[in-house]
Amino acid sequence: MSAFFGPGGNGDMFRAAGYKSTVQAPEFVRAAGLDAYEYEAGNGLAASETTLAATGDAAREAGIKMSFHTPYFISLSGIDPEKRLKSIDYIKQSLDAAHLLGAGTIVVHSGSAAKISREEAMTLAADTLKRTLDAVDTHGVKIGLETMGKKNQLGTLDEVIELCRISPAFVPVVDFGHLNARDCGGVFRTEEDYLRVFDRIGSALGSDIAMNLHCHFSKIEWTDSGERRHLTFEDRQYGPDFEPFMEAIYILGASPTVICESAGTQAEDALAMKKYYMSIRR
Repeated sequence: MSAFFGPGGNGDMFRAAGYKSTVQAPEFVRAAGLDAYEYEAGNGLAASETTLAATGDAAREAGIKMSFHTPYFISLSGIDPEKRLKSIDYIKQSLDAAHLLGAGTIVVHSGSAAKISREEAMTLAADTLKRTLDAVDTHGVKIGLETMGKKNQLGTLDEVIELCRISPAFVPVVDFGHLNARDCGGVFRTEEDYLRVFDRIGSALGSDIAMNLHCHFSKIEWTDSGERRHLTFEDRQYGPDFEPFMEAIYILGASPTVICESAGTQAEDALAMKKYYMSIRR
């Protein structure tokens, strides 16, 4: 049993330590006492193949578990057919980048249901994903479908699980802050609240996927519409708190990868989770 912890992208601690290039991120992560890193390409992938390969080499040398967040403009359920099918190209580029990075999972947003019914959005998203598998080489990289924080987005836990049933190539990426925000808080208070998520995934997709879950964690401000913005662990108004989550992982004996997406303090907050987790393992 071994959980992995790390930041999503480069935050305040990275820059304060004098690092400048993402090629240095694995070295920074190891020096910080962490062991995972999610390469962020939410605004698009700008890095060259050479840079991606160098980052992957650095991650292997440092023993850092890598993942890759795809561009936010991927639209699995977009109503414009040209834009929706263009998403397949972006997923292909992301898989190729992940292969160079040595990443085991890419993270894809599940889609929107703002202008159409959730049933229509799910049908379109499923079609996009099926077409993707026909068109790409995954390189053995899992395509992770993320639970989302806004109510007009696809991405409830059940919706993500349903899409993952299409193929073993798809796995859930559970963002606990998102799930908490889309339900206006109060979802995750105890170990049992977190354990129910692992149990639901295990029952639907198999215990191996549940026990090795790729997930995101941060505190998130919410409104009646769901997610508003990511916060830091210093926030005391919104949640969720990470301690019951760490206790649930320990109780379950799971080995998840926990990527922290706090606003600027993702490395510091990832380290807080790891330290607490290690303290209850002793």
